Amino acid sequence: MANMSLTKTPIAEQEPKVRARNFKEVTLGYTPEQAIEEAQRCLNCKHKPCMTGCPVSVRIPEFIAKVAEGKFEEAYAIIKTTNALPAVCGRVCPQEHQCEGKCVRGIKGEPVGIGRLERFCADYMMDKAVAVEKAEPNGHKVAVVGGGPSSLTVAGDLAKLGYDVTIYEAFHTAGGVLMYGIPEFRLPKDIVQKEISNLKEMGVDIETNVVIGKTLTVDELFDEMNFDAVYIGSGAGLPHFMGIEGESLNGVYSANEFLTRINLMKGYKFPEYDTPVYVGKNVAVLGGGNVAMDAARSAKRLGAENVYIVYRRGKEELPARAEEVFHAEEEGIEFKLLQNPTKILGNEDGWVNGMEVIKMELGEPDDSGRRRPVPIEGSEEVIDVDTVVVAIGQTPNPLIRKTTKGLDTNKRGCIIADEETGKTSKDHVYAGGDVVTGAATVILAMGAGKAAAAAIDEELSK
Repeated sequence: MANMSLTKTPIAEQEPKVRARNFKEVTLGYTPEQAIEEAQRCLNCKHKPCMTGCPVSVRIPEFIAKVAEGKFEEAYAIIKTTNALPAVCGRVCPQEHQCEGKCVRGIKGEPVGIGRLERFCADYMMDKAVAVEKAEPNGHKVAVVGGGPSSLTVAGDLAKLGYDVTIYEAFHTAGGVLMYGIPEFRLPKDIVQKEISNLKEMGVDIETNVVIGKTLTVDELFDEMNFDAVYIGSGAGLPHFMGIEGESLNGVYSANEFLTRINLMKGYKFPEYDTPVYVGKNVAVLGGGNVAMDAARSAKRLGAENVYIVYRRGKEELPARAEEVFHAEEEGIEFKLLQNPTKILGNEDGWVNGMEVIKMELGEPDDSGRRRPVPIEGSEEVIDVDTVVVAIGQTPNPLIRKTTKGLDTNKRGCIIADEETGKTSKDHVYAGGDVVTGAATVILAMGAGKAAAAAIDEELSK
C-alpha cells in the first residue's frame, strides 16, 4: 500500500473525501492499515520535539508506538491521560503549527500525521464500551462557567482527581464553540456529544440554560452554592464589526450569529430543515481566518451560488489554516484579496443589494509583523451581494465582568489571568480560553483549562 504521507502533496489532499457538498460531507480518515503504516514512520525521537508543540502535552511518541503495533485501545488510553477531547482535537487542531510543526520528519518531507492518528484512535474507540472509573470524592466543589473546550478540559481533569464539578452552560446544550461555532462538516455534533457523555460518566454535572452573571452571579456560586473555586471559561461571543455604513441592513450577520443559527437550529440538515438564516444568491464573507472559511463554506451549502472571501491583504497573509483555505478553494469559494469594504449598500426596503470595496496594496509591516494594507485612491468598485457575513474577530461578553466585583479585565474586555495558572485578581476564581485571550484555537483553550485544573488542585488540596 502506498504511504499517503511520503509525498509533498498538500495535507488536505492526502485524505480521501466524500465529495458531496453538504453539511454531512466529512473526510474519511485512516483505515487501520493506513494508521499502522503512518505510525511506523515515527522516529521515536529521544527529545520528543513533537510534545513541545502540544498545549495539552499528549504523550505523542508513546501513543504512536502503540498504533504502530496495532494496539489501538492502548494508544487511546495513553492519549486520554492528558487529552479529554481527542476526537475533537484530531479534527480541528492546527497541528501544522504545533505537534506536526515540530516533527523531525517534516524537515525534509511530510511530518508524521499525528493529528490524524489521534483522531483515528478516538474514532476507533467511539462505539466501544470503555469503562469509566469514578474517582473517590475529595470533598471539594468546583463550578465551571461555560461548556466549551476550556471548560470541558478543566472539568475532566478535576473529576479525575475526585472533585465535585458542575458546569453551567448558557445554551441548551454544552460544547460551546464545538457545538455552535464549528460547522458539522468539520466537526460532527454527535462526536462532540459523545465526548461530553464521557465527562458525565466521570461524574461531571452539566446544568444548561444557566447564564452566569444573570441567573446566578459568580459571588452567589460561592456564597449560596458553596463552591470552593470557580473557573470561568465562557469564551468570546461578542462579535466585532467594521463600523462602516450599512452594517445595520437586513442581510448583514456577524459570523458568530450566522454559524450559531446554523448549528443550534439544525441548519446543517438543510434542506431537510429550513435554513435558519437568510442566504441570497451572492454572499460576501469579510475576513480571512478559519471562522471566515467556515462561514463561506456553510453559505455554499445553504444554496448560495457565489460566495466571496473579501480580505484586505494577500493570500500569503491569510490567517486561516492552509488546509481550510484549500478546502474553500476546492469548493468554489472565490477569494477577493487586497480588497477592503467601505460601505454596504441597501435597497428601499432595507435589504443588502451590494457592497462597495476599495483595492489595497501592501505597505510596510505593522505592529503584527504583517505588511500593512494601504488603500489605492480611486479604485472603488461595487460587488453584487445579497448577504454579508462579518468575520473579523470577537471579544468576551461583558456580563460576567460587570457583575463580578474584584475581577480585573483589560481594555479588550478579556479577564486578566496568570498565563501559567489561570489565577485571576479575585480569590479562588480562575479563568482561561477565549475569555482571557480573545478568540483563539480550541487546543490553546484546552491547554489553559489543563493548567488551571492543576492550579486549582494545588490550592484546594493544601
